[in-house]
Amino acid sequence: MEPLAIANGLAGTAALGSGATAEKAKTTLNSDFETFLKMLTAQMKNQDPLNPVESTEFASQLAAFSTVEQQVLTNDLLTGLGTQMGMLGMGQLQGWVGMEARVKMPVAYAGAPVALTLETRPGADLARLVVRDATGGIVQESSVPATGGAYSWHGLGEDGMPLESGTYSISVDSFQGDEILGSDPVASQARVVEARLSDGQTMLVMEGGQIVGARDVLGLRQPDAG
Repeated sequence: MEPLAIANGLAGTAALGSGATAEKAKTTLNSDFETFLKMLTAQMKNQDPLNPVESTEFASQLAAFSTVEQQVLTNDLLTGLGTQMGMLGMGQLQGWVGMEARVKMPVAYAGAPVALTLETRPGADLARLVVRDATGGIVQESSVPATGGAYSWHGLGEDGMPLESGTYSISVDSFQGDEILGSDPVASQARVVEARLSDGQTMLVMEGGQIVGARDVLGLRQPDAG
């Protein structure tokens, strides 16, 4: 393989992105750099004296490899900066631990009423609360105010009996007459117990076990004393 072909092949790998791909490209670059120099040296030693390779071609080969090297190093730098920014964000969010966050997320039910915030569509004249269990099956449907807003969900099934403790997905279907305008998840409040970094994103672990993105938090408040 010609030296320029090695450089061009590495360019394709380096351009793929950062993270594991960039690390792989860096490893490939390091392992092939000596091969590149050996082949370039051999090419210079064995060129036809009557038809020598133009100096501009050697310059192009060196420039191509240098470009690839810089691209891989840039990818590594950007990856490192992204990780540092994520850690900075997580450090700032440590102050959220212990506070109650309002997020659109599955609801952890443990027998006590759960405070929800309903979001309905503009123009809705009818709204229905739809509750699904962990398997996706509907365990409760009930009418709720078409205007949305604060709502206390008591965790009762279709038979009027309390549902089992667990996590439930709750949404509101908005209607105008017989036409459904859309379905929207409800927001609920839960205490933040941990902030963690996952794939460069700051995630929050809630008291009920839900894991949500920090950017999805709609509001924060001090927990009620008691």
